[in-house]
Amino acid sequence: MTQKLLAHHTTARVGGPANAWIVAATEAQLTRAIAATDAGGTPLLVLSGGSNLLVSDAGFPGTVVQIATEGIEVLESTDTHVRVRIAAGHDWDSVVAWSVAQGLTGIEALSGIPGSTGATPVQNVGAYGADISQTLESIRVWDREVHKVVELAAADLEFGYRDSIIKRSIVSANTDVTHASPRWIVLSVDLKLAKSGQSAPVRYTQLARALNVELGDTAPLEHIRQTVLDLRASKGMVLNAADYDTWSTGSFFTNPIVPASVAATLPDHAPRFAHHEAGDTAETVKLSAAWLIDHAGFRKGFGLHNEPGTVDGRASLSTKHTLALTNRGNAKTQDLLRIATTVRDGVADTWGITLVPEPVLVGVQLGR
Repeated sequence: MTQKLLAHHTTARVGGPANAWIVAATEAQLTRAIAATDAGGTPLLVLSGGSNLLVSDAGFPGTVVQIATEGIEVLESTDTHVRVRIAAGHDWDSVVAWSVAQGLTGIEALSGIPGSTGATPVQNVGAYGADISQTLESIRVWDREVHKVVELAAADLEFGYRDSIIKRSIVSANTDVTHASPRWIVLSVDLKLAKSGQSAPVRYTQLARALNVELGDTAPLEHIRQTVLDLRASKGMVLNAADYDTWSTGSFFTNPIVPASVAATLPDHAPRFAHHEAGDTAETVKLSAAWLIDHAGFRKGFGLHNEPGTVDGRASLSTKHTLALTNRGNAKTQDLLRIATTVRDGVADTWGITLVPEPVLVGVQLGR
């Protein structure tokens, strides 16, 4: 075990050192490392791709267990579907590329999303009208409370918008680093993909326009994948070491889900989308966080020109997309948090809506 910087293992490229670091290349190594760390009462941080994580500049005063498992296994193949099991550490976009090459339908719109497969059910990762809950059948996890491997069906995960029971078990969205990882550590993910050779129906207006098709139409899988990659790249959402706009956690704020009465207070041209989740009893509407940010006066690149509340250009909103909070080459975690706090407070002052961070915050929080 050697000391490493979190900045070298997260897509935002910030974060201090860990007291100890274990790389687990097999499932057995992974479960042993977690069990031993927990048994010793040491704070635990589990990561793989580091794409949705923001850790204190002081680092992590415990053990980081890095998931480095890989593999795609076909569990079952019928005339219409394939069930596949993917190791938690396997690069997610490689899984999407594999599925497209195999002519399998279901995750093609999730192309270009950075990070590992094991992170996808934690966040209920989604983009362009698709999310992982639409194809996920079950996951295998190490349950840190009962100290054994268990299987959780999709229904057990209580998926919501960028949310799951796993994410809700992380209580470190404050400064308590003792609870930096969830109760359930994902070991593998089982997906059910269709053998259609065509995409799932296109559900997202921007993607339909780029494809020149109508909502609900399908398109060749390769065309969907390349179009999504192009759209994401235009927003700085495909990792590129030479492009500071990609030195981020991806979208920093979730799109707010608000009562219809709150949405009605916004201008008529403000984007809004009907929204419903299991258990909802009131009418709710999903708003565009990017629109709220932009129309609260925070333009693309906010922070590069030393506006009030910024940090001398070390961090800024992306020059391509206002939802991404970016490291301009030498930022610290606190620089990113200062920009995020300024934007959150400005949106609240302008629209009366408080934006919520999407990444897991470890040992840090936005300003009060």
